[in-house]
Amino acid sequence: MAVLVSFAALALVTVQVRQQSSVDEARPADVIVVLGAAEYRGKPSPVLRARLDHALSLFRRKLAPRILTTGGAGGDPVFTEGDVGRAYLMRHEVPAEAIIVEQEGATTAQSAAATGEIMQRMNLRSCLVVTDGYHLFRVKRLLEQRGLQVYGSPRPSESVPGLRLWWLCARQAMAYLLWCAGIVL
Repeated sequence: MAVLVSFAALALVTVQVRQQSSVDEARPADVIVVLGAAEYRGKPSPVLRARLDHALSLFRRKLAPRILTTGGAGGDPVFTEGDVGRAYLMRHEVPAEAIIVEQEGATTAQSAAATGEIMQRMNLRSCLVVTDGYHLFRVKRLLEQRGLQVYGSPRPSESVPGLRLWWLCARQAMAYLLWCAGIVL
């Protein structure tokens, strides 16, 4: 019975993740939060660059006065994803004072926790999260749990084939359910 209930929960949350993945809730907020992704010796990976470019577009539309970049070192002894994001945004004329950096998170949960703490210390109540569509459901729940008003705006991306997209959504659903059970990923 427990296996059946677990499978049903996973299926339900996978559908919710998939539904959230294509919803763009872009609207005014206190800060735009960009979830980290790989960086290569100080240069953003194509995924991180796409997220940063989308955040830059939202910033230029004046949807928020600040951008918060997230992500730790990921094994790089010199650069963090958060710092690489900051440098990229500054090269694209975002003022340094408009950029906040979270550079400790090694996982989505750690970055969300640190982001929540930063936002609470700065008295920021709402955020517009930029990440991949299949990642939005979980990130939103992690930040909402900290009492924040969270909106999602998926980065534009190439179409992901059907089964691959469902697999990515199922992985996020599993990570979310494990987090709900107190197992942090």
